[in-house]
Amino acid sequence: MLPRLSKPIRKVLVWQIAVTAAIAVAAAFLVGAQGAVSAAAGGAISLIAGLVSALVASGRAAKSAGGILVVALKAEAVKLGLALILLWLVLTNYDDAVSGALLVSFVASMLVFSMAFFVRDE
Repeated sequence: MLPRLSKPIRKVLVWQIAVTAAIAVAAAFLVGAQGAVSAAAGGAISLIAGLVSALVASGRAAKSAGGILVVALKAEAVKLGLALILLWLVLTNYDDAVSGALLVSFVASMLVFSMAFFVRDE
């Protein structure tokens, strides 16, 4: 069974969806349908990588400061590795990708995920 994600992670995932949707709408107006699809793909890459990272981090409880650091570094490595693989897959298989829209959405969504640290867990 999947572990329950913390409130900050759930909130940031919703923020990522909102940012991705806003950028996709803007790309649709500026570049057309392919821009919107590309922006959605960029945000989805970040969303998937962040979700898998959160699942890795919440998988097991660390008992020491060193253990917490190891779990955090593993989760970050998973996020970056998965994001690179997904970016490569999209850019090599989607011939009509609008790279600007894809990268703007990807970077914005990744930055939003980093804001989870500042969300209170109440």
